[in-house]
Amino acid sequence: MAWTMGGMREIWPGDPYPLGATYDGAGTNFALFSEVADGVELCLFDEEGWEERVPLSEVEAFVWHCYLPGVQPGQRYGYRVHGPYAPEEGLRCNPHKLLLDPYAKAIEGAVKWDQAVYGYNFGQPDSRNDEDSAPYMPRSVVINPFFGWGHDRPPATPYHDTVIYEAHVKGLTINHPRIPERIRGTYAALGHPEIIDHLTSLGVTAIELMPIHQFVSDDVLEKRGLTNYWGYNTIGFFAPHHAYSSSGERGGQVLEFKAMVKALHEANIEVILDVVYNHTAEGNHLGPTLSMRGIDNGNYYRLVEDDRQHYMDTTGTGNSLLMRSPHALQLIMDSLRYWVMEMHVDGFRFDLASSLARELHDVDRLSAFFDLVQQDPVLSQVKLIAEPWDVGPGGYQVGNFPARWTEWNGQYRDTIRDLWRGEPARLPEFASRLTGSSDLYQDDSRRPAASINFVTCHDGFTLEDLVSYNEKHNAANGEDNRDGANDNRSWNCGVEGPATGPVAQLREQQKRNFLATLFLSQGVPMLSHGDELGRTQQGNNNAYCQDNEVSWVDWEENWLLLDFTRRVAKLRREHPVFRRRRFFYGRPVRGSDDQLSDIVWFTPSGTVMTDGDWSNGYARALAVFLNGDAITEPDRRGRRITDDSFLLLFNAHFDVITFTIPKDYGEMWTTELDTAMPISTDSRMCRAGEGVPVAGRSVRVLRREPG
Repeated sequence: MAWTMGGMREIWPGDPYPLGATYDGAGTNFALFSEVADGVELCLFDEEGWEERVPLSEVEAFVWHCYLPGVQPGQRYGYRVHGPYAPEEGLRCNPHKLLLDPYAKAIEGAVKWDQAVYGYNFGQPDSRNDEDSAPYMPRSVVINPFFGWGHDRPPATPYHDTVIYEAHVKGLTINHPRIPERIRGTYAALGHPEIIDHLTSLGVTAIELMPIHQFVSDDVLEKRGLTNYWGYNTIGFFAPHHAYSSSGERGGQVLEFKAMVKALHEANIEVILDVVYNHTAEGNHLGPTLSMRGIDNGNYYRLVEDDRQHYMDTTGTGNSLLMRSPHALQLIMDSLRYWVMEMHVDGFRFDLASSLARELHDVDRLSAFFDLVQQDPVLSQVKLIAEPWDVGPGGYQVGNFPARWTEWNGQYRDTIRDLWRGEPARLPEFASRLTGSSDLYQDDSRRPAASINFVTCHDGFTLEDLVSYNEKHNAANGEDNRDGANDNRSWNCGVEGPATGPVAQLREQQKRNFLATLFLSQGVPMLSHGDELGRTQQGNNNAYCQDNEVSWVDWEENWLLLDFTRRVAKLRREHPVFRRRRFFYGRPVRGSDDQLSDIVWFTPSGTVMTDGDWSNGYARALAVFLNGDAITEPDRRGRRITDDSFLLLFNAHFDVITFTIPKDYGEMWTTELDTAMPISTDSRMCRAGEGVPVAGRSVRVLRREPG
């Protein structure tokens, strides 16, 4: 029993598992892991902010727990952990600091950047600060886990049929003119029919959401009048970010997120979360004490072995989670399973995934984390996407992740950008990237779908800016333009920034080139939100702190570009030759009448490419024949798939090149797509042996007529 403002509170022992706050309809079980604690107090807050402290006397396997009858959803809470404070030994317990539950399912409020939320006094990093941080801290919230999912089922779209749309919850929806103002910028807006119809028209099968785990906006940004817009600064791995909720912060964000998932699933669109398990918002040794630092610092974070006051940092953010700690691993695995089983998401994109593979210092793709995912009956069945790099030594690991994983293919991005900006000697690598990057994925039995192909993403230039700027323009970030990448592989088409006339026309054609290449490449295409509408960030290639019109999608549609994007997406969707399940073999198709190879590369003159042609550093044009009869693997019902055959003509040269249609591969050909034409025109026919002019810097797609 314990005294409350209303008298005595009944306290039951409760259970050590599950961790976090678990409401069962009659009361709530609380459980917190801390191996270093001498004592733990559960802190309950009422509507006026008064704090009641409940000592947790039950401890089992370092889990402190209790059950409180009558505690209902919406209850605000936190913890105070008593224990050793010796930063030089990696110990940072301080009961004066209110701590968020690492397993909180919802979080209310934001951090107020007062000295009290730090473990030291400003200007004295070796001092100890015992100010009470509670007035400046957000609160963990007990939620109601019950939701009417009805007949919700995951779409489970096969990888090779997947089209990913990377989006920011707020940025995509905040300016949409046909969404009610009250819900713009929220989960509810993302599940609105206007957004769903737009995604469906693009053939999108999966939306990849930039971080929606509860995150913190840094003090240094707020002092500059900015904010952590992207959200790569997590403090709650189980909690949907409260600011994206139109339904309140005391559990309403959870119900609204679930309703969004259900609406997207009804449209056959999967939900993939961009997750940040590599670090937290507590930063380096000078960062705030918000949660795990004050609970059990050494069990959650990688500390410098011979100087445990400091943190190992392979993320560039101040700290890294300790991936060889069973408790850190449990936190991540419990979080992943929660989002799949309780929130019904369909997969994850792991930010700086190389850091998750670091057992000690080196990147090990057979690390404990990947072993756990591989054998997990839930997580091994969802989509797993790695951002295959971090900022530590040896962190660039494209092509080196385990067999069940797919990867953001940075080499694809760089090669496609290089081709269309006119870099020499790019044809051999371009051919590899166009056909699924077998050099990266085939050796470990992966297939083309292991390559998540993208030209742009949230990090870097938008598609509009890729063809409009040679240099970054990040002055608005307040860092004297020092932030953001310098190697953008972009080309402004002759004028830096906005332009009209022929330059503007060339830029539109270049955007169509990028979109056509992306959707007609083997692998999984990923489109960055707003690129189909010509979204610009005015040359800012690192808009992580721009929660304003710089980053938000402008829905004043570039209808010509949107129409083209829909057409090329439809072409991919209707023709399995562009989304093969297996790599090309480069040999005749077994069982076909004409014995043509599954893929053949040609020079513009219509002759088969030789070694000399591939090594010609000046060549910027080639054609490729894709044999529709080569789609011989059975579908999931065992039926043999065949398709039309296509001839893709790529001209990255600045002038018109006449391509000769090769003989013996088809007599009559119809133009399905021409990036030199902004609108769809009547199909143009051509014969084998004819010369077909392909405009400078353009792609022409020909389909073989039957017979």
